[in-house]
Amino acid sequence: MAFRFPGGTLVAMKKIAVVLCGSGYLDGSEIREAVGVLWALSQHSVSVQCFAPDAPQRDVVNCLTGQPVKSESRNQLVEAARIARGQVKALSGLRPADFDAVVLPGGFGAAKNLCDFAIKGSTGTVIPDLQSAIVGFFEARKPIGAVCIAPAIVALALRGKGLELTLGAKGEAAQEIEKLGHKHRVCRAEEICVDVAHKVVSTPAYMYDHAPLHEIFEGIRRLVSDLVARV
Repeated sequence: MAFRFPGGTLVAMKKIAVVLCGSGYLDGSEIREAVGVLWALSQHSVSVQCFAPDAPQRDVVNCLTGQPVKSESRNQLVEAARIARGQVKALSGLRPADFDAVVLPGGFGAAKNLCDFAIKGSTGTVIPDLQSAIVGFFEARKPIGAVCIAPAIVALALRGKGLELTLGAKGEAAQEIEKLGHKHRVCRAEEICVDVAHKVVSTPAYMYDHAPLHEIFEGIRRLVSDLVARV
């Protein structure tokens, strides 16, 4: 895809992949964070494609009560289509060679569906399709953006690479990514952590549960602006 500047110069449009994993902060992608990423990307001349695993969620949670719904199963790709308005592809089709950067919104579901960090912490693993994609972007020196708990996914996929990441405040989750050989930087919800050397940008978002939405969106806006500028 390309667009034409005034004067007739044809310029290729930057292509950004966004990885989702369902719809809902307790068992899928955090909806506000995902929408914030898409909103921020819409302010740039970029092409966006959402992806999600074509697989069942690890669990289904009633977001009103916070209780698991054991009788129900949901597909991550189908549920992610709620956020993407149907414009979402199976994660197995994500090829880093086809995109200039990737962004991972958070949500507790991201730590359960895209990896098992929520259960195993630093001893966990990333699902194969996403593991290979993250490594592909990293080795091609293409920017990676991670929101909320998603930096933990990047930390697992790139263990020992010495990344600088943020999960917001100091705490158990931050200690787990440091066990993986990375450096944790404390940031507020509206701030970003930029690892210039590795082209990885992160922001805490709802790692601060009670952060106001405008701070969440400001952190995401800054992350996306920085990421697009590094493409």
